[in-house]
Amino acid sequence: MKALILSGGMGTRLRPFTYSMPKQLVPVANKPILVHCLENVRAIGVEDVAVVVGDRADEVRAVVGDGSAFGLDVTYLQQEAPLGLAHCVSIAEDFLGDEDFVMYLGDNILAEGIAESARAFREERPAARLLLTKVADPRAYGVAEVDDTGRVRALVEKPQQPRSDLAVIGVYFFTAAVHDAVRAIEPSARGELEITDAIQYLVERGDRVLADEYAGYWKDTGSPDDLLDCNRVLLDRLPHGVHGEVDAASTVEGTVVVEAGAVVERSHLVGPLIVGAGSVVRGSELGPYTALGRDCVLEDAGIRDSIVLDGVSIQGVRGLSGSLIGRSAAVRTGEAAGRRLIIGDHTQAEVAA
Repeated sequence: MKALILSGGMGTRLRPFTYSMPKQLVPVANKPILVHCLENVRAIGVEDVAVVVGDRADEVRAVVGDGSAFGLDVTYLQQEAPLGLAHCVSIAEDFLGDEDFVMYLGDNILAEGIAESARAFREERPAARLLLTKVADPRAYGVAEVDDTGRVRALVEKPQQPRSDLAVIGVYFFTAAVHDAVRAIEPSARGELEITDAIQYLVERGDRVLADEYAGYWKDTGSPDDLLDCNRVLLDRLPHGVHGEVDAASTVEGTVVVEAGAVVERSHLVGPLIVGAGSVVRGSELGPYTALGRDCVLEDAGIRDSIVLDGVSIQGVRGLSGSLIGRSAAVRTGEAAGRRLIIGDHTQAEVAA
């Protein structure tokens, strides 16, 4: 089995972060979303991976490289414009050949991995196997109608009157039969080759298309609140480990990760949280549910339930919560009021003391 991981897209709902980095590289629990995807793919025994990239290809390559750091052999495929998920399959046809493959959207978090679905697909080898989850408003998703045996009877993209509450999430298993389907469909009204249309073609042709509900935690990380929710869930799964320096004047409660090279002095840490390598925390209160990136400096600060990217400085500001703070941003006391921050890279922000 091979893997096709999609890492294009604009990430408009995550601006200003996505002005300066692809949404798939935004970290949760101090690890880029795309890396979580790669690790899940490697965990099912796949080594040969194609990553579809758009106009931020160089940034993706800088993080993933040739894949060897993750036990993978990575090939990059350029998509010149966002022309749909099925278009990604078409440009990967030469790479995929006749092999089965898993297609994985690189901005989706599946915290419990995909091993069970991969096992079921390998045993039964339907033309396609979908992962589904129940959602409150199916109109924003591809929606599957499934019979009692788990066979998909219909699949509709963003229906105005959904006949099911089962949304298709961002992992699909396919045999080579999908290539015929992709070649047979036409662009949708929005000008894209929809993977739902290709799967519906397989259904109408009489091919077996199966689906099962994903039992674990899933999130399409399309908004700041989605990122924070994922961050909480993944931090809850981290093992405790203090590898940096924590002085005797500091206190540590709960599951706390202090990476090698980090320094904590005269501070109170409440897990789950992670302090990235090279960061310095002095006279501060940190956590719970905070991911502090690498090479940050916190002095006389307080922050919880937040994602702080690399190189951030927070000085003299307490009470921060539910915040996303971009790379190399500086936050200090000043005249401006407010306590929730969603700010981009290299920002200067002032908040009330």
